[in-house]
Amino acid sequence: MKKVFYNGKVYNERGGVTAFTVEGGVFGVLGADEEVLSLVRDGDEVIDLRGAFVCPGFNDSHMHLLNLGQTLSFAPLSAHTGSLAEVKECLKNHLEKNGLPAGAWLCGRGWNQDYFSDERRMPTRRDLDEISSDIPILITRACGHCCVLNSKALEAAGITADTVSPEGGTIGMEGGEPDGRLFDNAMELLNGARPLPDKEELKAMIRLACAELNRYGVTSSQTDDYCVFREIPWQTVNEAYRELEAEGALTVRVYEQCNFTGIEELRGFIESGEAGKGSRFFRTGPLKLLGDGALGSRTAHLSKPYLGTDSRGFSLFSPEHMKAMVSLANANGMQTAIHAIGDACLDEVLDAIESALKENPRADHRHGVIHCQISRADQLERMIGLGVHVYAQSIFLDYDNHIVNELVDPNVAATSYNWKTLLKGGLSVSNGSDCPVEAPDVMRGIECAVTRTSMDGTGPYLPDQAFTLDEAIDSFTVRGAEASFEEHIKGRIEEGFLADFVVLGADPFGTEPRKLHGIPVKATYLGGRRVFGE
Repeated sequence: MKKVFYNGKVYNERGGVTAFTVEGGVFGVLGADEEVLSLVRDGDEVIDLRGAFVCPGFNDSHMHLLNLGQTLSFAPLSAHTGSLAEVKECLKNHLEKNGLPAGAWLCGRGWNQDYFSDERRMPTRRDLDEISSDIPILITRACGHCCVLNSKALEAAGITADTVSPEGGTIGMEGGEPDGRLFDNAMELLNGARPLPDKEELKAMIRLACAELNRYGVTSSQTDDYCVFREIPWQTVNEAYRELEAEGALTVRVYEQCNFTGIEELRGFIESGEAGKGSRFFRTGPLKLLGDGALGSRTAHLSKPYLGTDSRGFSLFSPEHMKAMVSLANANGMQTAIHAIGDACLDEVLDAIESALKENPRADHRHGVIHCQISRADQLERMIGLGVHVYAQSIFLDYDNHIVNELVDPNVAATSYNWKTLLKGGLSVSNGSDCPVEAPDVMRGIECAVTRTSMDGTGPYLPDQAFTLDEAIDSFTVRGAEASFEEHIKGRIEEGFLADFVVLGADPFGTEPRKLHGIPVKATYLGGRRVFGE
């Protein structure tokens, strides 16, 4: 028995394809309606696409799937970040509406002080103490590189005036006392303070996140999950995914970006035989390293100070440690996928990759730079020479258009977010959302890639760096498949490829660029099975 889809407008290199078959989870015959419908036999399921646009399933090449599932139960601060007062009100309403089980923390994510209309500053513990001094409260900034605790949460974490900021992190202070803010590696001080989910709760978070991704047409996720709950062994996270796969409940194909911070834990992972192990539904992938912070939290590591300040941000590892981690991974055949937002951090990342490849040359390493935002012209040339993969987030332009020129030296800003230059230079540039930093809304990401303009009309930022619509769609499909060495089995609607595809509510090629974000996802299919829509 096969499925036959017809009367569609199929995104395919050949052009003119309106119908296709699916059998055994892969695409079969592609062609015109008459040709494909002639193959229908008794028992086959025939689906009328009603003239809809069909493209390969979207591949979010860098996000945090488990973190998304966790965040979906938090207070939704991203929708209530117009002011500090609004953030507080959202937390109060969430607590009143949902309550909390004994021992639980009140959590929220998505605030951004740059959007506050009343007080343009980060919240502190005093703000959160107004909501409760009895319940631990934790709110994470949209970028995920800064959080704020109330006094009860600081007490639970054992953070006092005597607590020393860890390397690659900072404890915010006021008047000699912690003010509740934790930046980057300082957030690790929360380990052991919060209640941890068990494996069944992890599975529930994954199911919730997968359903959310399917709603946006996402069928593949390259995700950093091991750092969400540092105290939970990576083996347990893998077990949760594999049990869901065995139950037929995993509706997104997952390529795990394996986040380790120490040499011994990375060596243990490699020696376990888990590196690169898995199936078409769940497989372990590159070593993921977090190089620096974020632009919005002013912790991205820049070569020149943030405008109007003496601060350059900071890297989360020493250059020597990063080199050692990348060297170990490369010597054992692992990819690396390294977060670098500031150009000073990017120097360290490229140094580490170059050093590792000199020690152990690899023709098709696909080591990658995640974000690749603030960059200099010399770095762009160097990346092209090294042949790295680029994990871009075009959707970041929606917010960053408002802050880049306020924060970054203009000479450096002029060569930043230069993903088109890298694409022209022959690099594979995939796309993603860094969810839950941003919603996994692919059509918004495609619009930002094409227009270089924020949703509110700010921009365009460096319009010469705009992708064509084909390049934007490809960045969320076949380029993402290249990031996971899977371009031979997914990312295209072609015979023998995995039948992961999306049915859209309008043809992007017939839509004004500034209206691309409004195109709805009508249905999402994974291996020919509908996982969203009707």
